[in-house]
Amino acid sequence: MKRVLITGAAGFLGSHLCDRFIAEGFNVIGMDNLITGDLKNIEHLFPLERFEFHHHDVSKFVHISGNLDYILHFASPASPIDYLKIPIQTLKVGSLGTLNLLGLAKEKSARILVASTSEVYGDPLVHPQNEDYYGNVSPIGPRGVYDEAKRFMESITMAYHRHHGLDTRIVRIFNTYGSRMRLNDGRVVPAFIGQALRGEDLTVFGDGSQTRSFTYIDDQVEGIYRLLMSDYVEPINIGNPDETTILEFAEEIIKLTGTDQKIIFKPLPKDDPLQRQPDITRAREILGWEPKVHRFEGLKIVYEYFKSLSQDELYQAHRDFQS
Repeated sequence: MKRVLITGAAGFLGSHLCDRFIAEGFNVIGMDNLITGDLKNIEHLFPLERFEFHHHDVSKFVHISGNLDYILHFASPASPIDYLKIPIQTLKVGSLGTLNLLGLAKEKSARILVASTSEVYGDPLVHPQNEDYYGNVSPIGPRGVYDEAKRFMESITMAYHRHHGLDTRIVRIFNTYGSRMRLNDGRVVPAFIGQALRGEDLTVFGDGSQTRSFTYIDDQVEGIYRLLMSDYVEPINIGNPDETTILEFAEEIIKLTGTDQKIIFKPLPKDDPLQRQPDITRAREILGWEPKVHRFEGLKIVYEYFKSLSQDELYQAHRDFQS
C-alpha cells in the first residue's frame, strides 16, 4: 500500500488532502506543528489504521521510519494575518522546512510536491498570470516573508530535481475557499461571511476594484492530486480563472446571506496585489483539469458550514482577529 506524508495536515488545505488520500487507499502520515493548524480538522481520521499524526515542526530535522512513496509539503502560514504575525517562522518553513523535506524525499526515493502560491507573481504586470511570468515582488516589503519563502521553495525544489534527479512537482495555488477555513485568518471569504453572520458591515480595502479568482476546495484538491500523479515537473497554476472584483464579491456575500449590511472602505494594505487571475492553459492541456464548482454554489456550501458554528466560536474568532 502506498504511503504519503502530508505536512500542514491540520490546516485548511492539508486536512482536505488527508481526506482525499485516505479515500484513494493510501496510508497517510499527517504532520503539523499546530501554529495555525487545528486538530479538529483531522480528528475524524484518528480512529483509522491508515492514518497517523506527528506533531512536529518541519523546520527541524524530519525523520519518518519505513518506506515513503510521496511527500506533499503544505506546511506554511497562508494568510496575511498569520505570516505578518509570525514572519520568521514563515521564512523558516519555506526555506529550512523545504530543505529538510527535499532531503527526506531524496533519502526515501519519494516523489515530492511542494505548495507554492500565486503570490510568487506579486503585484503582477502581466494579466492573467501564466507560469512563464517571473513576477513583480518586493523582497523587503511586509508580504515578502511569504512571497520570497515560496520563491525560494520553487528554486531549491528545481535545484534538487536538476542536481539530484529528484522526482518533484510544484503547484502554484490561487485563492481557495471551503470548509475548515478559520474565521479569524483574515482571508476574504471567511472575513466577509464572518462579518455578515455577526451583523457587521463588510470591510473592503481600497476602492474594491482589485480582483481575485476563487477556487472551491474540491477543485483545488483534484488539481493537486492530478499534478502529483502526472509526469510534469515545471510549476502549474491551479486556480479558477473566473475573476471578480472585491467590491462585486462583497455584494455577492450580502446577496448570499440575505443581510442588509453596508460596505465600508479602509486603506489598501502595502503591496496588496491589484490583480489576480490564473492562466490555466497548462493545467487544462497537461492535467486535463479545470474547475467544476461555480463560485456561488461553492459559497453556499461554505456559508452553511460557517452558519453551523456556535455563537461562541463566531465571536471568539472575531476577538482573535481583532487582537
